[in-house]
Amino acid sequence: MGKIALITGASSGIGKACAEIFAQNGMDIIIAARRHERLIELKSYLEKQYEVRILPIKLDVTDKNAVLESLLNLPDDWSDIEVLINNAGLSKGLEKLQDGKIENWELMIDTNIKGLLYVTKAVLPKMVEKNSGTIVNLSSIAGHETYIGGNVYCATKAAVLQLSKAMRMDVLGKNIRVISIDPGMVETEFSMVRFDQDKEKADKVYENIEPLKPEDIAKAIYFAISAPQHVTIEDMVIMPTQQASALLNIKNYNK
Repeated sequence: MGKIALITGASSGIGKACAEIFAQNGMDIIIAARRHERLIELKSYLEKQYEVRILPIKLDVTDKNAVLESLLNLPDDWSDIEVLINNAGLSKGLEKLQDGKIENWELMIDTNIKGLLYVTKAVLPKMVEKNSGTIVNLSSIAGHETYIGGNVYCATKAAVLQLSKAMRMDVLGKNIRVISIDPGMVETEFSMVRFDQDKEKADKVYENIEPLKPEDIAKAIYFAISAPQHVTIEDMVIMPTQQASALLNIKNYNK
């Protein structure tokens, strides 16, 4: 496509899958995440496999100053970002609100909402200036439906949906597309993070069900960004066939 994309949370899961499909299609990519060693490995693989340029940036999206310092001072040949994938996000814990941990709430809010805003603030003004660009925000089925224990996480993903809608209004007339992608169950490191690296608990989430794969979401994202610029896929909900709602899936369905 001859464009530069910035992907946050690119060291694993959906972000990493996006990096590969974008590279397959000739895009140069800024890959950003906290785990720099994984980014270096990904850079080496993608550059060798697809002959594209990859710029890895160690970045914690919750660090406002680091985000602005990194993204407002990119090398000249990397500064013209055409596609932004706001993928970095997480869930911590599954307690009812009265039993929740404030530090977990703050981490989810800082990452899923404030981090998205910091990155967008660094990138969007230049898109407005040149009248061109595409922003993809990763929300979730949890932004549409809440569930027991989901409280703050669901609230942050609902915020992503509303911010996406607000962005579309704010950039109207600037030839900028804002797209919300809202997956159901995807087998990534999501549950490992939610359950503090408890592999047994994380594995049970995907037991006896066929969840989505990161590549499924990456293909949907690429479909959306590769549409003509006058076409905006405003909001795409993507569910596993074996999941009917945030809570209802084939494992707990009483036939």
